[in-house]
Amino acid sequence: MQPKFLTVDEYIASYPNDIQAQLNELRTIIKNTSPEIEEKLSWGAPTYYYHGYLLQFACGKKHLGFYTTPTTIKYFQEELKPYKTNAKNTTQFPLGNELPKALIEKMVLFRIKENLETMKKE
Repeated sequence: MQPKFLTVDEYIASYPNDIQAQLNELRTIIKNTSPEIEEKLSWGAPTYYYHGYLLQFACGKKHLGFYTTPTTIKYFQEELKPYKTNAKNTTQFPLGNELPKALIEKMVLFRIKENLETMKKE
């Protein structure tokens, strides 16, 4: 059973220092993409919102799971080739490897654009 965390800080602090560094780097990339992104702990992991669900990340045994949408995975499929993905919503960034900062930023911006377009249709 996974422990229950009350904050994203608690979630990150529960990992060894080297993994904390990667989690904090990913968190910073996401939050720096737009100052309007809201951060919460949902489904037991750091989750980000901007006019609705944006994305989430979680730490696995050998990777950082980065959860977006099927359209995001499809749109970035060429750039995501070096990483394990699934068509549903998941990208796996191996622990200990440098994070693809520019790609992550583009994926976050893509999700923001998706949410804004959805909002205009409603």
